[in-house]
Amino acid sequence: MPELSRFYGIIIRMFSIDREHPPKHIHIKYGDHIAIMELENLNITEGSLPKRARILAREWAELHQEELIEMWDTQQFHKIAPLE
Repeated sequence: MPELSRFYGIIIRMFSIDREHPPKHIHIKYGDHIAIMELENLNITEGSLPKRARILAREWAELHQEELIEMWDTQQFHKIAPLE
């Protein structure tokens, strides 16, 4: 699973489509917490994150939402700048 970004202890990854399933989403890991965030609406659909990590992950995803959706569609993964 390619790692797309890492910031404030949050790791963002995306599986390749041949191992994954719709809807379009990213995997978020923070310490022992794991969550899945849909890319269309940026809601956490599985797992959970502490409030601060959830806010930071959503803020990052909002900034890069179009790029993330394009990455899912094309399966051309690359690193994305961390939240600063």
